[in-house]
Amino acid sequence: MSAVELEPGFIGDRYRLERHIARGGMAEVWLGHDTFLDRQVAIKVLKRHIARDETAIERFRREALACAGLNHPNIVAVYDSFAHDGYQVVVMQYVQGRSLRDLLDKKKKLTPGLSIMMGAAIAAALDATHQHGYIHRDVKPGNILVRPDGHFLLADFGIAKALHASEGSDLTSDNIMMGTAKYLSPEIVRGKPLDGRADLYSLGLVLYECLSGKVPFLSDNDADTALARLQREPTDLAHLRPTLSPRLVRVVHKLLARNPDHRYQTGEETRLALLAALRDERDDHTNMTPPTGQRVVLERTSPAARPPERRTLRLGNASGIGGFFRTTTARLLLATLVLTGLVITAVMRTNDPDNVVIPADIAPAVDSPLPSGPATIMAINSFDPNGDDGVENEELIGVLIDKNPRSAWATSCYADKFFGAKEHVGVLVTLSGAGTGALRVNFANGPWGAEIYGTATTPPSGFDGWGAPLATEYRTRGEIVKFSVTAPVTHLLIVLTEIGKSAACSSTNPFQARINEVAFLPA
Repeated sequence: MSAVELEPGFIGDRYRLERHIARGGMAEVWLGHDTFLDRQVAIKVLKRHIARDETAIERFRREALACAGLNHPNIVAVYDSFAHDGYQVVVMQYVQGRSLRDLLDKKKKLTPGLSIMMGAAIAAALDATHQHGYIHRDVKPGNILVRPDGHFLLADFGIAKALHASEGSDLTSDNIMMGTAKYLSPEIVRGKPLDGRADLYSLGLVLYECLSGKVPFLSDNDADTALARLQREPTDLAHLRPTLSPRLVRVVHKLLARNPDHRYQTGEETRLALLAALRDERDDHTNMTPPTGQRVVLERTSPAARPPERRTLRLGNASGIGGFFRTTTARLLLATLVLTGLVITAVMRTNDPDNVVIPADIAPAVDSPLPSGPATIMAINSFDPNGDDGVENEELIGVLIDKNPRSAWATSCYADKFFGAKEHVGVLVTLSGAGTGALRVNFANGPWGAEIYGTATTPPSGFDGWGAPLATEYRTRGEIVKFSVTAPVTHLLIVLTEIGKSAACSSTNPFQARINEVAFLPA
């Protein structure tokens, strides 16, 4: 049998298979084109030899049915399902992306803010899943996907189970633990009846790994790993990472309660608890060591999803999510979790070759009160789409809004004052709502050149598409400059066009921009 079972061409009369993009032991995924609606789609095809197994076919069909009924922005969108020439086919929404597993394999652990962002997004997705009458049963980093702009998505409902399934309707034996050993809930290990709180426990394990760099229960084999959670409590996160906020530690450990009654009872309750954890100081608040290339999360706010309070936070390493990744956001991060977008990601699940995941997107998932009063900064991110990783010292970006004029964010060091082939580096400012006023920027060194752009819609992913600049400025030394914003905007982009020399850089790469503060002064 060839590595790819199918060949480019038409399938199901209306879909054109264009390019093979992923392959697992059970299925392969193609980039396709829906000729009826003229749009790209992801086409997941159960392999022919697997399709002879009636249980596999039924599981494949149920995955499609479960996802098709879940019209939620953090969950994969399913368009169609059919049989074609002995193949079972599911057609889904498509966009490129990668998994949280890939990210953790590279970065080992994430900052509190990024972990909260992920947790709140998946909690919202699980809440919708449970309300729709399903348990996911396989919440793990390999099934949590990230769009290029940083939205988190819950994927792969291949072993999802109806909450109120009739006896015998499940496709698994009571003696078989479905899921991945490292992320199972105690009740799954014990073979007890399940509800949505089992998924929330698994989410707690994922959060624990994101924050500590390792899962709390790991033994020599899957059986011992699964049983370990029945025999002891996880090591206190505060001991593994003492700088974590106590509130966030409590949230994670509550999710990991062995008794489901002692956990958060719903995904929405979990999401709100994570939002509340944003009020505490972050452990990366004093980290002033510039890392090498980072990635940015470019968040788009949704009025219906914004929480009523603002809080700034900074996120740590999370590079390599294909476009943008890594946030230093405030409340927006979690507003964004339940945010907008129409996407799907096709990704081979790392370390799980028998499964292929194709996720969906993000949009308003819950109704939250609109913040009142003038627009304020809700998030700030580095912006480097022309670079190799999409961000610029993102680890430090949060100091721009920490109200400490002595702290500074800096670009990398460059050989020339125009950033070489990249030409530009930027800072993206996201407001709590459309507003006018003045953007105040404290440039720490000079000379420098800058252009200011604004938009009231989704910000472009690159420097092109922003339209004419709101202001252009050049100064020979560092100083505080106010840029007037007369038309309502929700996003502002500071584009650095020229930078001066910095004592922090070498003689080979002497040029670097340094900014002490960024503030928005509403009209």
